[in-house]
Amino acid sequence: MENGGKRVNHFFRENRGFFFILPWLFGFILFKGYPFLSSLFYSFTDFHLFEGIHRIGLQNYQEIFRNKKILAAFATTFRYAFMTVPLKLCFALFVAYILNFQLKGVKLFRTAYYIPSILGGSVAISVLWKAIFKDNGIINLFLSFFGVQGPNWLANKGTALFIICLLRVWQFGSSMVIFLAALKSVSPDLYEAASLDGAGKWRQFFSITVPLITPVIFYNLVTQLVQAFQEFNGPYIITQGGPRGATTLVSLLIYNNAFKKYEMGMASAEAWVLFLILLLFTLILQRSQKHWVYYSDEEV
Repeated sequence: MENGGKRVNHFFRENRGFFFILPWLFGFILFKGYPFLSSLFYSFTDFHLFEGIHRIGLQNYQEIFRNKKILAAFATTFRYAFMTVPLKLCFALFVAYILNFQLKGVKLFRTAYYIPSILGGSVAISVLWKAIFKDNGIINLFLSFFGVQGPNWLANKGTALFIICLLRVWQFGSSMVIFLAALKSVSPDLYEAASLDGAGKWRQFFSITVPLITPVIFYNLVTQLVQAFQEFNGPYIITQGGPRGATTLVSLLIYNNAFKKYEMGMASAEAWVLFLILLLFTLILQRSQKHWVYYSDEEV
C-alpha cells in the first residue's frame, strides 16, 4: 500500500502541470473541438434544427457552387477583403510612421488613434455609423450646407459596400500599434548612414524601413485578412446585407441560413468552404514569405 501511495504521489508530482490545464482543455474540447468536428459532419447532411437529418451526401457543397446568390456572397466577401485589408494596413503604417517621430503630445495621439480599435467592433458603433451615413444623416446634412445633395449611401449598391469597408478601415489602431513597435526596433544608425549617403526620406522608407518590418507586415496581413473574411457586425447592423445583396458577406449568409432558416447543414457547409478559402490564402502567404519577408536572423 505504501509503495502504491508513493507511486500515485509521484505520478501527481510529475504530471501536476497537466492537471492545471485540465479546465482549459475541457473547455476547448467542449466549446471548440466538438463544434468544429460536428459541423464537418453536419455539412454533409440536410440537418434542420427542428426537423433533424434526412439525407447525407455532398448536396450542400453542390448547392454552394450552383447557387448564384451564394456565389455572389462569396464574391462580395472577396471584394470586401481585398478593398479593406490593403487600405487598413497602408493607413495604419502611415499613421504609425508619423507617430514614430518625437512630436509634442505624441502619446495622446497614439491613444486617440487606438481607441477606434477598442470601440469599432461594438454594436453601438455600427449603429452610429448607420446614423452618420443614412439618407438624412450627418454626412448628407454637412453636404447640404454647401448646396450639395448627398447620395443615399446605404441604399446605393455602388456605395454601400464601401461604407462598410470604411468602418473596418477606421479600426486601424491595433495594426498601427504593432507597426509602431516594429518601427521602434529599427536602428537609428541605419537612417543616419543612409542620410550620409544622400538618401532622402522616401528612399530610406522603402529601402530600410519597409524591408526591416516585413515580418510585422506579414503578420498584420494574415490576421487582418482572416478578420475581414469573417466580418459580420457591419453588414448585419448597418445594411442587413442590402441593398439587393450588395453587402451580404459569407458570415451573414451563414447566420441567415443557421438562425433564420434553421438550415444548419447548409450553414456548416458554407462555414467549411470559408475555412478552406482562408486556409488556402494563409498557406499561399506562408509560402510566399521567402520571396519578400526579411528576417534579421537569417543567414546571408
